[in-house]
Amino acid sequence: MKWTKLSLVAALAVSSAVAGGDIAPVEPVVEAPVVEAAACNSKTTINSKAVLYSFTTDGYGDLDWYKGDSSALGAAVTLDVAHKITDNVTANVTAVGFTNLTSSFDNPDVWNMFEGEETAAYLNIANITAAYGDTTFVLGRQLLDTPMVQSFDWLLAPGSFEAYSVVNKSISNLTLVGSYIEAYRANGLGTDFAEADGDNWTVGAAYSDAFDASVWYYNIDHSDYTQLYADTGVEVSGIKLAAQYVETDYDAGDDSTAYGIKAETTLAGFDLAAAYVKVEDATAGYLDWDGLYTSMWMTATSNTVGDNWMVSAATEFSGISASVAYADYEYENIGTEGGSEFDLVLGYGVTDCISLDAAYTITDYGTGDDEQVMELIATYKF
Repeated sequence: MKWTKLSLVAALAVSSAVAGGDIAPVEPVVEAPVVEAAACNSKTTINSKAVLYSFTTDGYGDLDWYKGDSSALGAAVTLDVAHKITDNVTANVTAVGFTNLTSSFDNPDVWNMFEGEETAAYLNIANITAAYGDTTFVLGRQLLDTPMVQSFDWLLAPGSFEAYSVVNKSISNLTLVGSYIEAYRANGLGTDFAEADGDNWTVGAAYSDAFDASVWYYNIDHSDYTQLYADTGVEVSGIKLAAQYVETDYDAGDDSTAYGIKAETTLAGFDLAAAYVKVEDATAGYLDWDGLYTSMWMTATSNTVGDNWMVSAATEFSGISASVAYADYEYENIGTEGGSEFDLVLGYGVTDCISLDAAYTITDYGTGDDEQVMELIATYKF
């Protein structure tokens, strides 16, 4: 459910993310939460939030609230804990507990949210982070944010990985990243971590100075492919220009090539963007979510074959953030004329601790049938 990227340089994200929102690329380090702890627990910091979430779709009936065949309502609490073991070693844990508040959970003809379970709790993040000089090691459950292996953020918590990661910044303006993945929890597919078969790893280098550039290599035995990703970008006269290239070599079946371009600028208080991505021969490989420029709130461009384009605009007025986007997709891989997606996303900060968000989408996944979805999210941080 991510339709915009604000940075060309994909980095390793090991900090916790806000449920229901985008996971923006961040510096590949673990930052302690800003909440001050009591003196007796000065080495432990805690952040927590409660979320009330409503999801309404016409994919199972009419787009009517409070009808059992089309709506679901849930509540969740997320607890982020960071404990500083030594000056260079930190333990990080994110615990998530949720419950489905609708009464028709056992009806197989009714759509239900929250990982396919009525009530559950699990640890989405549980790792040890150790820093030595310019090098950071992350061992355990963590979020990853690389272009083609990244944590997909929806509902309560982003998809996460059981992995071993290392990040080095010894060279000025250059970040080196490596991760070995043993298991992952795909968002929306349950609370258990599924073992990743074979060897699954990625190495990458990201440079940022007068221009941005990154190169990544993926070996994903779990899905039987290797992959090369590269992107670059520069700002010229207030316009950000970017290009990306993805080559996926499958052990069986046709290989895939994808390339894209993107332009972003700000005009009269509006952040404007336009992008084009071509996917050739076969769908591109990815885990959990992709970083192709035309991916949207509901649609991952890597699942398409053909010409894809996207336009978007975002602004803020009277304290309300608003963004609108439209994308057109080709689905040569399933033999249809194509699909599309329209997104309208609104956000309002009531106080520093309370926020309200809404997302309305109309999506055609290449079947010719539109699916409308309305999401409403209320978040209280405490």
